[in-house]
Amino acid sequence: MRQADHTEVKQWLTQRGLADVEPTPLLATRLAVRRHAKLADSLLLAAFLIGAALTRALALPADDTSWLPLVLAALVVGLLVAQWLLGGWVRRVDQRAGGELPRRVAHPVELGWRAVLGRPHAGFAVATFAGALLLALSVLPIADATLRNGAVVVLIGLAGTGVGIVLQLRQVLASPAVAEDEASLTADVIMRVEDARALVTPSLVWSLPAIFLYGESLGWWNAVSVALVVVGVIALCLVQFRTADVGTTARRAMATR
Repeated sequence: MRQADHTEVKQWLTQRGLADVEPTPLLATRLAVRRHAKLADSLLLAAFLIGAALTRALALPADDTSWLPLVLAALVVGLLVAQWLLGGWVRRVDQRAGGELPRRVAHPVELGWRAVLGRPHAGFAVATFAGALLLALSVLPIADATLRNGAVVVLIGLAGTGVGIVLQLRQVLASPAVAEDEASLTADVIMRVEDARALVTPSLVWSLPAIFLYGESLGWWNAVSVALVVVGVIALCLVQFRTADVGTTARRAMATR
């Protein structure tokens, strides 16, 4: 294991209350793929935002914009598929790493969503989705074709995002442990908690209304779209502040019977 990887793993362990655990190639491999996937996901979201902005800019001087909803919907679907593939890549790397272990241990208890994700984060995710969904549905009756088309794109994005999160969360919970001893088993649960919390962080859900719910003129929907982001960020900070850190959550999950 390279010195840089050793230092990174040691820092990760120390920050999560496992300072006495020695870094291993297994942990280095699993942390590396998650770091790369997180960077790729950030780049994908940035590319999506840029692509949506460019598409809207190109459509402004055109008289016929009937193609605009299709292009925007394709961007949303493309982003969702790419995010799904990133999640699958992380799981495959974990499976290969687990298959190479000479000795493999299992979780002593079944890890459910309440123990790994927790009610506060789950409630926050549901509330965020509900807010964006209600906003998109509420503008459908407005006599503005551009606004209605944007609402349809938002609904498509929310549906795809919701299904993707549920399926990926199920994989996070159901995947077998990738561990060879008690220390790596604890680290495995910590990674599951971090993966689950990252899944329900609503970056795309916040972005969809703000990007696509625009009409021929400014309206209350624009203010609500911005308010969803502001209120959501504040609520997320409060949830993170009031809930236990990932290390404590992981230990509680392992102790739950």
